[in-house]
Amino acid sequence: MSDEKKQTKSKEMSVTDALINMHQSQDIDREFAFSKDEFRTLSDLVKQRAGIVLKDHKMNMVYGRLARRLRSLGIRSFADYLVYLNGVNGKVEISALINAITTNLTKFFREEHHFKHLESVVMPDLIHSGLKDKEKKIRIWSAGCSSGEEPYSISMVLDQALKKANGIKLDAKILATDLDTNMLQVGRNGFYKEVDIKAVASKYQSYFEYSPTGPEGTNMARDLRQLISFKELNLLEDWPMKGSFDAIFCRNVMIYFDNETKRKLTERFCEMLKPGGWFYVGHSETLLGVDSLFKLHGRTIYRRPV
Repeated sequence: MSDEKKQTKSKEMSVTDALINMHQSQDIDREFAFSKDEFRTLSDLVKQRAGIVLKDHKMNMVYGRLARRLRSLGIRSFADYLVYLNGVNGKVEISALINAITTNLTKFFREEHHFKHLESVVMPDLIHSGLKDKEKKIRIWSAGCSSGEEPYSISMVLDQALKKANGIKLDAKILATDLDTNMLQVGRNGFYKEVDIKAVASKYQSYFEYSPTGPEGTNMARDLRQLISFKELNLLEDWPMKGSFDAIFCRNVMIYFDNETKRKLTERFCEMLKPGGWFYVGHSETLLGVDSLFKLHGRTIYRRPV
């Protein structure tokens, strides 16, 4: 072997050794013992309970998010935490575990083209059909609603469309569901920081009620809150809803699932939509092999055939 090749191989080994030492150091410095087997046991539990796939590179993320749970419970290791999950308090703690693991990144009118489509295409069609059907109901589902910004954005579009409908009385409701009970409570409370609503278009600003004497933030208008029902729901379990929906928003939720779970969920969502109903997914999601279920109508906007 030439001297140059020896030097290159030596450098490669040095980098590998450094990475191994870094990971070993991270393990030693951790406040709580956390093995790969324990991580995989937790990963299996999370997938079984919530359908979320946690690959090996997520181990440090899982440690960081669950370390707070161990501290609050006074538990000294992840081995003990697994025992706790199998104990009498396990059912309640599994919900806390899922809450800690899930990512809740959202904002008002996120992926704005969906709301423009809802405003310009979907709502006029629903209101027009309401002219013919005096018992017309409008039902929209925000699946994976997180802290509520999505269903409140839907409700603003819905409320403005109803007010433009020349006094037509329509029974309109929005179902907002999520697995994270903490985020659902934020949605029910309907209170948001001022920084969260600064980018919202001026035509919607009247829906935010500021309190000069209260904490720095704003409450959602009462009219909007009455349109929305916040409910806990695991998408992998039974769906107790009756009836069908005119539109379903399930955005940036299925990215955490494997392909088989995505396929099954997509079929279930299609069954919950009325013929001609609309299905909105996230910007990084695609629905593969669903030509018989949905037709693509623009960027990440699908429609169930009439």
